[in-house]
Amino acid sequence: MSPSEGALPRNARGEMADSRSTGEVHPERRGWGAFGSYSLSGDLPREQVLALLEARIGQVEQQSDLTATQRAAELSRLRGEWLRTARDVYTGLQPWETVFVARHPRRPLVGDYIHHVVRDFCELHGDRVFGDDPAIVTGFGSIADQPVMVVGHNRGRSIDERVACNFGCAHPEGYRKGLAKMRLAEKFGVPIVSLIDTPRTYPGTSAEEQGMAMTIAENLKAMSGLRVPIVSVVIGEGGSGGALGLAVGDRMAMFEHSIFSVISPEGCAAILWKTSANAKAAAAALKLRAADLLQLGLVDEVLAEPIGGAHRNHAQAAATLERFVARSLGELSKLSTNTLLERRFQRLRRMGSSFQETERIRNTA
Repeated sequence: MSPSEGALPRNARGEMADSRSTGEVHPERRGWGAFGSYSLSGDLPREQVLALLEARIGQVEQQSDLTATQRAAELSRLRGEWLRTARDVYTGLQPWETVFVARHPRRPLVGDYIHHVVRDFCELHGDRVFGDDPAIVTGFGSIADQPVMVVGHNRGRSIDERVACNFGCAHPEGYRKGLAKMRLAEKFGVPIVSLIDTPRTYPGTSAEEQGMAMTIAENLKAMSGLRVPIVSVVIGEGGSGGALGLAVGDRMAMFEHSIFSVISPEGCAAILWKTSANAKAAAAALKLRAADLLQLGLVDEVLAEPIGGAHRNHAQAAATLERFVARSLGELSKLSTNTLLERRFQRLRRMGSSFQETERIRNTA
């Protein structure tokens, strides 16, 4: 498969995606309801030209009055135009548009990354206290021949899956499960890979009754002292304490069109302007994009996505993740335990320092 073909949108079987020119609303392309939405087609408004090009590609592939040479030439032209257009659209995404992409219903989830890059995955269940929360997935496996413990948020793909795991909003038992498995990994000297993709913790009274704040605090404290390497990657949406509960570690990366923030743009707008209608302005003010957070020193690396976003090519996004994890663990595994913990401590202490320095210079100018 050529690079241009790999960048084009395809369905789960690897076939060209269906035409969206009919205006039909597909259930798997609907928005996330209370956690923000996009157009009912699941695409950015600026992506409509891409949808038209995809429809035209599908028509040419089925057109019987063309010779093989003519069809190949026309498909080459259309695919080239699609690539140029997609590159332009995704290079110029605004913060609110990046929120759309991070929440895209076809964006690869933790299960997709496990399928593509984790070998011999053995899922582990339960927190040994209360129950098993499907919003957090844990298990042993190997990435690039390196044994790892994978811990990640699960948003679910189908409607039933999303409801079962509360759209990736974990209960306290989910974070207790994650920490219990990370401690198990520490016992056997196995590095930890955390994949972050959640809008927030579960916002119901049951979570508060079970001590959600204390559970998150315990995770933050414990992860800072685990004696094995910890690599974290934001694969979609990293929201509030729900993301932080799995994000403490030695190395943290974000995919190019993922987001990471203390609160959702809708929630921020509701607090500051008393209406979520100003979510677009809130998204810009929150500095939630990967490039912004890299500049602020809060993440270590931005992982490039396939042209048109990770939702268009799961395998390519997974390969990027695998390379980052393999390289990071290779570097971290060379450090002694004491050096690893000291570096982690200093990394956490430095967080926010670049922002404070920027504010100091601005105030004294």
